[in-house]
Amino acid sequence: MKETDLKDLLKDMSLEEKIMQLVQLPGWVFQGDAAVTGLAEATGSERAKMLAGSTLGLWGADRIKALQDAHMKNQPHHIPMLFMLDVIHGHKTVMPCPLGQGATFDPDTVKKGAEVQAKEASADGVQVTFSPMADLVRDARWGRVLESTGEDKYLNSRLVAAMVEGYQGEDPKDADHVAACVKHFAAYGGAEAGRDYTNVELSEHTLREQYLPGYRAGIDAGAKLVMTSFNTLNGIPSSANKWLMRDILRDDMKFDGVLISDWAAIAEIKNWGLSEDFKEASRLALEAGVDIDMCTDCYQNNLEDLLKEGALKEDLIDEAVMRVLKLKNDLGLFEDPYHGADAAKFEKLALSKEHREVARDAARKSFVLLENKNDALPLKAKKLAFIGPYVTDRNLHSTWAISCDENHAISLETAVKELYDGSDVECRFAVGCEMLEDGTELSRETFASKLSDAEKEALLKEALEAAKWADEVVLCLGEDICQSGESTSRVSITLPAPQLALFQEVVKVAKKTVTLIFNGRPLELDDISKKTDALLVCWRPGTEGAHAVTDVISGKFSPQGKLPMSFPYTAAQAPVHYDSYNTGRPKPTEGPSMFTSRFLDCPNEPRYRFGYGLTYSKFEVSAVKLSAEKLEKADAAGITATVSVKNVGNAEATETVQLYIRDMVGSRVRPVKELKGFEKVTLAPGASKEVSFKITEDMLRFWTMNNCFESEAGKFKVFVGLCSCTENAAEFELI
Repeated sequence: MKETDLKDLLKDMSLEEKIMQLVQLPGWVFQGDAAVTGLAEATGSERAKMLAGSTLGLWGADRIKALQDAHMKNQPHHIPMLFMLDVIHGHKTVMPCPLGQGATFDPDTVKKGAEVQAKEASADGVQVTFSPMADLVRDARWGRVLESTGEDKYLNSRLVAAMVEGYQGEDPKDADHVAACVKHFAAYGGAEAGRDYTNVELSEHTLREQYLPGYRAGIDAGAKLVMTSFNTLNGIPSSANKWLMRDILRDDMKFDGVLISDWAAIAEIKNWGLSEDFKEASRLALEAGVDIDMCTDCYQNNLEDLLKEGALKEDLIDEAVMRVLKLKNDLGLFEDPYHGADAAKFEKLALSKEHREVARDAARKSFVLLENKNDALPLKAKKLAFIGPYVTDRNLHSTWAISCDENHAISLETAVKELYDGSDVECRFAVGCEMLEDGTELSRETFASKLSDAEKEALLKEALEAAKWADEVVLCLGEDICQSGESTSRVSITLPAPQLALFQEVVKVAKKTVTLIFNGRPLELDDISKKTDALLVCWRPGTEGAHAVTDVISGKFSPQGKLPMSFPYTAAQAPVHYDSYNTGRPKPTEGPSMFTSRFLDCPNEPRYRFGYGLTYSKFEVSAVKLSAEKLEKADAAGITATVSVKNVGNAEATETVQLYIRDMVGSRVRPVKELKGFEKVTLAPGASKEVSFKITEDMLRFWTMNNCFESEAGKFKVFVGLCSCTENAAEFELI
């Protein structure tokens, strides 16, 4: 449909029709088995069902086609409805959780995963996904770190853009793609104390320089939607924040797509105390530029009255409706209201061999090897014991893979049996303990043990007997699936108590231990790291997680993941991140540290730093060589930083070479390091390769005292290494 046709359609629509285009009803209004991801409920009257512009939480090609037919038949202008769903890291074939995808440091792998998600979801009737989450996170207490790609604005930006490109393709109208929604605008990852749905306290400098780039990257990549965040910023809930949504999102970032609230966020403006009632909340949200009210009655019950009272102008409603109509047109819904939904096509695509391989490859690339003492990995022993709750648990996805089925995944026990079938390796398997302690609070319920004390003792006894028998023990431990995700903030980020107790007992009797950690956030692992021979972080690895684990622990694939988020010694360090400021009294590396910035009982630095991760080989990086010592601002060619990377170990492996830059003096205090580039290098033993990074003036810009992004002349230090802790550096000057 041409834009002129859309304008004509808008002119011919009644006020009621217009308002209802801005209303999103939860899927349960239409079908009782829809996914529910919030508390407030829209009423879902028959009139609302007839005219609502969109719904969420439904999938299934035939079901959605039937609903679309019924809707268009009753809608006065036969305008199709939008079907949206949280396809966060998989529809049926599940990729690693986004934090795990961050660990790949691999935009191509992330894009491929998004393409798989889009193909499956679109064929199954989904037209819009509420992904990617571009929130920068530095506090592991926040459960939604699982949905982010980590603590760094550059990595975050690269991967958010890759996801948008994968979801939407060259043209979201294409039946193999869906529209992407960048969320949560803005700064939701900075929630105080890591607690969901609360305040964010940021300076404008930190907001613009650290938190906004990820969203901007998604918008620049062409994302069709943006979602508001649940938090307040500068004392204003995001869904009512006109400065944030109009000045920053619309004017500065040039976003002209659909802005949708998060679930019930407009109604929550009243809860915050910014409005006396839902009517006032509706006015504030529409004036801020929120186009779609997700799952409340605010817009449908109040916009017409506000208009009649003169509190709103109709051109605000028209502006919002036009954006919704344009989105439907961009998806081709006026020509194909099903967007290519096809049950037969879906059956061929979902969980296909090709899609499973993409998921398997992404998972094994995401695993981060934190410790490997005496080359405990890959496994070499002939008698292996696999112990822990994740030996048999198939819930390797996350609570944000809401449309998947864990029965389409296999357990680690099954994958290990496949791996060693027909070999001379003997394996024993024991769960050892329950996943959680009785009474543990989870996202939706409280865990209640169903085992007697005698049954628990029997589990432990079986595990210890297997540990004594084995030449090497693989402990399979981690968070419960419901301990990471929305509404799962935790002040203690340790492993569950029963698993910690199991670990302590097993390491007493085991000859050698390898510990696998399944998690959706950084955890406190210091004690475990000291007592285990190898430590491998597996995240929430998805449908092919078990196969990916066996690929890595057997040595078929060398781990190559890098931490996208620092792992603290203790949650009390939060927020902790590599790109901190130096402070006026930096703690010395040696000698007395009194009256410097320090903790008395913990290092300043995290236990494992951003960008850290081992392989099954060893690599050396030469000194940094710069093509010039001075860079002119107008020089578009820039200067080049070059290193030679050599595999000095005994196995072929892939390393991620990382470029960091420090601005030595600025009009605002600058971070000690900032990631500005990375490149993966795969080398055979003894092989080497030159790796070069181009440095240009635009990479040196920041939010200066002039309240704009610009570079400042002066000295810069360039670091190139294998982790953010590298000190391999050279200096240049911007003139």
